[in-house]
Amino acid sequence: MNQTTDFLDFVAASPSSYHAAAEVAERLAADGFARQDETAAWDARPGGHVLVRGGAVLAWWVPEDASPESGSRIIGSHTDSPGFTLKPNPETTAFGWQQAAVEVYGGPILHSWFDRELTFAGRVVLADGSQRLVSTGPVARIPNLAIHLDRSTELKVDRQQHTQPIVATTGTTVLDAVAEAAGVDAQDIYGHDLITCDAQRGEVFGTDAEFLAAGRLDNLTSVHASLIALQRAIASGDTGSDVLVLAAFDHEEVGSASVNGAAGPVLEQVLTRTATALGADEDARHRMIARSTCVSADAAHAVHPAHAGKHDPTHQPMIGRGPVTKINGNQRYASSPDTVAWWEVACRAAGVSSQTFVGNNSVPCGSTIGPITATRLGIPTVDVGVPLLSMHSARELVGVQDQLWFADALEAYLINR
Repeated sequence: MNQTTDFLDFVAASPSSYHAAAEVAERLAADGFARQDETAAWDARPGGHVLVRGGAVLAWWVPEDASPESGSRIIGSHTDSPGFTLKPNPETTAFGWQQAAVEVYGGPILHSWFDRELTFAGRVVLADGSQRLVSTGPVARIPNLAIHLDRSTELKVDRQQHTQPIVATTGTTVLDAVAEAAGVDAQDIYGHDLITCDAQRGEVFGTDAEFLAAGRLDNLTSVHASLIALQRAIASGDTGSDVLVLAAFDHEEVGSASVNGAAGPVLEQVLTRTATALGADEDARHRMIARSTCVSADAAHAVHPAHAGKHDPTHQPMIGRGPVTKINGNQRYASSPDTVAWWEVACRAAGVSSQTFVGNNSVPCGSTIGPITATRLGIPTVDVGVPLLSMHSARELVGVQDQLWFADALEAYLINR
């Protein structure tokens, strides 16, 4: 199986942050990574370890010669994507239509979600406290209004009135469909965290087959590339004495402020508990963090052929020309001259071209987990990612070659830094 097909399979297997975290953990467990229970004694023996906390997954590779004199090389990303989450009381009706009551999650391009077959995916919590992953398959749709009934030239979407998907006219409710997919009775579901995803599989396209369209490319492109990079770095046997860390957080699209998010304690806990298990005292733990570096891996904006004016005139990343380094003087990204330099070293070692994104002064700049982790832990960080079109659409676009190059560059960072 080639890497692009594997990426399409990974996206298909990851309709929610919970599924993405589980998929990463299952793949690493198949490679021999030991599952870490947070309530158990910490395992820092040589080899791989993986921890799932809700929709976040962290994995770390401890080399044979790791010690309190080591540092960590970290790749951070996020598993969540914008969409619509199912409300606690999800059943609603209007004029004979059964609908699913949803809440907008993050900043989706609202109109891109219309007239698509939608799946609800995530987790349910049962009466006994157990949890199950669930994906309903295509059960919902947000319908557009026919142009004959509204000749206005601009689509004005009301976030409440116009976004509640239809699921039926009579019979099965959305919670019934969720229960059936989970293999339980609806009355046994005591809690749920379910989000919409486009039911259509990702596809390679273009006259030269150079593009890939799929949902959730922000930020499964980075999760998959970091996973591939970690697997390859370990297989190379050239990891040095540093601990290699994959950190894929949840809730980036809504600010990262959760127990599973980058603003929470999970990465710090993994680093400090690993250091302690390696024999580091408090001062040695601080020294280990001071020796560490982080790549914040998140998608970047490719220049749009019809809206190039939204970009800075001298920084216009293109699809097919390599991963993008993101820089912002107001610290919306964590890149600094030092971290940009060592990322460029990694790109050149991998034989990968790179590009730079700086925002147009008249256009507000987004942010990433980079400034959050850098501020929380004091670890030098660079913000990078593959260039995308249609970011936050139900179906985004990436260059096939950019995705391949990104994994190569991340591997070089893990091996050469």
